[in-house]
Amino acid sequence: MKAVVLAGGYATRLWPITKHRPKMFLPVGESTVIDTIFSDLEADDRISEVFVSTNEYFADEFEAYLDDSEFDKPTLSVEETRAEDEKFGVVGALAELVEREEVEEDLVVVAGDNLISFDVAEFVDFFEEKNSPILAAYDVGSRERAKSYGLVRLDGDQVVEFQEKPEDPKSTLVSIACYAFTAETLPKLDEYLASDNNPDEPGWFLQWLQSRDPVYAFSFEDAWYDIGTPESYLEAVAWKLDGQNFVHDDATVENSDLGDNVQVLAGAEVRDSTLDNTVVFGGATVVDSTLRATIADQQSHIEGLQLTDTLVGEHSKLVGDE
Repeated sequence: MKAVVLAGGYATRLWPITKHRPKMFLPVGESTVIDTIFSDLEADDRISEVFVSTNEYFADEFEAYLDDSEFDKPTLSVEETRAEDEKFGVVGALAELVEREEVEEDLVVVAGDNLISFDVAEFVDFFEEKNSPILAAYDVGSRERAKSYGLVRLDGDQVVEFQEKPEDPKSTLVSIACYAFTAETLPKLDEYLASDNNPDEPGWFLQWLQSRDPVYAFSFEDAWYDIGTPESYLEAVAWKLDGQNFVHDDATVENSDLGDNVQVLAGAEVRDSTLDNTVVFGGATVVDSTLRATIADQQSHIEGLQLTDTLVGEHSKLVGDE
């Protein structure tokens, strides 16, 4: 069995924080988003290789990251795009990877920006039990939020209806970007694309597939975060930290009040400040300031300011009036 970690997005809604950094590398507690997935896949002996599917723009960053990582299974697989408007779409990129890497085995597919509360091994157990395509399903608890995802209706564990981004959701159970396909299913990616179907959202492929073959849902509770916005990233950090703070041993925090869910990374300095629900990246400096729901990128300098719901870009210098 092989696995694919989808990491080809450009994360424009998180710019400038992700302008030159894949969002999968964003820190969450002591780890990163993508390392949480890598760890699960590395531990499962059923998975022999993990392809990391990214674009040419971030290829060098991923290559360096994987070279320095503790994981043995991930290998880089690069799609030939360098900008948002050149993207193949998720289904198109997946079909291209299957052909490029000559994948002929069962395949687990996980989005690299997913922070999920279940172990991927549980998902693979369910896949082997069903021996059929499966997806992971989560109740987002809000019909308004459900409009942004693929909605699933189940009969037991089987998907009997799939709607991609419905305008009027009839429930709140959605498909997240975590799938498993049998080897026999993989050629249907090309069949789907050859009929001029939507190459972008994988939900359209699942909807098409569900009308032809049995598709099952692995339903789970607890937590899931699709890290695509500053708000969802900070929510994921808050879930991981659970009201506590993470201050790296090589960070400096002096005469400051840290509220809940604060991350201060290696080399950062926080002095005479108040922080709450905030991430301060390595090498950043925060002095005499109040930050709430704010992300301060590496080597930024913030002094004498009150910031809320703010993204401060790398090497930025923000100083209040004296």
